[in-house]
Amino acid sequence: MPNFDTPRKLVAEFLGTAFLLATVVGSGIMAETLSPSNTGVALLANMAATGAILMVLILIFGPISGAHFNPAVTIAFLLRREIAPSLAVAFIAVQVIAAVAGAIIAHVMFEMSLVEASTKVRTGPAQWVAETVATFGLLATILGCVRFRVSAVPYAVGLYISAAYWFTSSTSFANPAVTIARSLTDTFSGIRPDDMPAFIAAQLIGAVLATVIFGWLLSPKPKQDAVENTAS
Repeated sequence: MPNFDTPRKLVAEFLGTAFLLATVVGSGIMAETLSPSNTGVALLANMAATGAILMVLILIFGPISGAHFNPAVTIAFLLRREIAPSLAVAFIAVQVIAAVAGAIIAHVMFEMSLVEASTKVRTGPAQWVAETVATFGLLATILGCVRFRVSAVPYAVGLYISAAYWFTSSTSFANPAVTIARSLTDTFSGIRPDDMPAFIAAQLIGAVLATVIFGWLLSPKPKQDAVENTAS
């Protein structure tokens, strides 16, 4: 596999994150337009589009940048010492900028104001726990697949996010850059700016917990220890 330079990695992260947000916000707008009185159908449409685009984007950009598209994922790999600190900072900055750009692009496509502060309330302990769980599960999916079947990452991540839309009360943002961008759209997928910090804090907690737990879980014991345990 070719080793891509830093500018190409950053462009890959920008394009992937921007397309992800354009899909999340754009599909939310379309779903709400077509099913204004049926939240369930709108959520189903939003979920299907998001899960599908994640698979596509990871397949395209994974070989270039690793297809993080998510500061929580970048932080996890930083904690695992699998990305240099300077590159991690650059990734996170690009992800946030690209996420905002993607939300703006969605607004342009649907002839809306470029930026609209969201009024959609998403707060409370239940939703904070949901975001911790959602992000923990996302990192568990990524780390498990990277350890045992890296080719499955695109499909596993897309499927996990699709499922997490439905089993979490927060509908699984699981991404600080996504959360920031979604605070700038007063549509189906939005989140009130006041509610954004708690979501991001919960996401980072989930990412760190997953990194620590799966760092241990996925590391087999040394052979010498295994022999000693068998003998005893």
